[in-house]
Amino acid sequence: MTVLTTSAGQLAARATSRATGFRVELLSDWAEAAARWGAFDPSTAFQHPQWYASWYRAFAGVTGVDPLIAIVTDAATGERAVLLPLIRRQQGSIRIVEFADLELTDYNAPLFGPAAPRDAATARRLWRALRSALCKSAGGADLIRLRKMPEKLDGRVNPLALLDAAGVCPANGNPVFTGDDYDAWRYTLEKTVRKELERSWRVFTRDPSAGFRIAADAAEALKILAITELQQGSRMEGLGLNFFLNDETCSAFYRDLVRDGIACGYAVVTALTAGEDVVATLLGIRTGARYVMIRISNAGDKWSNCSPGRLIIERTMAALHQDGVREFDFSIGNYAYKRRFGPMRMPLVDLGASLSWRGWPHALRDRAVLMLRRYPKLTARLKQALGKSPSSREES
Repeated sequence: MTVLTTSAGQLAARATSRATGFRVELLSDWAEAAARWGAFDPSTAFQHPQWYASWYRAFAGVTGVDPLIAIVTDAATGERAVLLPLIRRQQGSIRIVEFADLELTDYNAPLFGPAAPRDAATARRLWRALRSALCKSAGGADLIRLRKMPEKLDGRVNPLALLDAAGVCPANGNPVFTGDDYDAWRYTLEKTVRKELERSWRVFTRDPSAGFRIAADAAEALKILAITELQQGSRMEGLGLNFFLNDETCSAFYRDLVRDGIACGYAVVTALTAGEDVVATLLGIRTGARYVMIRISNAGDKWSNCSPGRLIIERTMAALHQDGVREFDFSIGNYAYKRRFGPMRMPLVDLGASLSWRGWPHALRDRAVLMLRRYPKLTARLKQALGKSPSSREES
């Protein structure tokens, strides 16, 4: 039996499903959901509570985007199963449930509790309970799309990746595992890459004021972030690309993330400087021994002879390795500069389903796309027949 309840305050909608062995509650307030969930053990650096606190604050007033955070517990014992940081987004006449992402969260995943499924059968029961609760929630929903999910999280299988409806995501992660000996890892890079990094550092440090630094506090980090926005915006405008990271909402998100994340070591802002010039910047997020790069910029032609983009990455990696980081993730996007550092390709999966008759055509199309991705050669031929380039701009 499914019971629907609502309460006053910031709780917009709460749905409870008990029939399948899981209880699903849908909350509209991240602070309440985080307090209800309790201790966090982020499955990737993006599942840190600070990431979602900043994300939900930034998008709180955006029309057509409503927080819909799912807390799933074992119906019999009350033990925590999973927390899913979701939103409901209006797209035309369709109400889509998806992760709190909107192209900002590179890896989406549930947070695990002790009752999280460990096999496909239990995962199917949880999936049915979640879909049932979403269908009956206040405001309703037509389609659920969960994208860019790692297949494995902290050494265990993502239960949502076990579902038959899960399929290959076109994006992939790019982690680098250095081990304890940083110099030994550097020697695994191609000789030309190593020599180029050494040459770039020599050229850069010909200026006696040149150096590398990690922002020590929020004020310094926010100043560097402002330069990141200017440098990235200028470069993307020069390339004629649609660039949205500097719009009002995204800028508010990154400022919030840096302002509140620097003190605890979650947000890491680094820069190459020479006198008053900021030559390159890098923004990343860190949880323990894991670090993910999320925004990078450089000053352009003036400093191109020292490859500042690659240099800021290598200097940041060296500094953080000394502080205990062993996994450096270049996140999604298979750009050539990333490949020079020898990342592994970490597969990601997508999952979706219809939640109403309005969602059926979209779910069927999504399913067909997922099926085609299992046959990359056929997909490439179809793209060619449709006049689309089979290679991504990222690969160049």
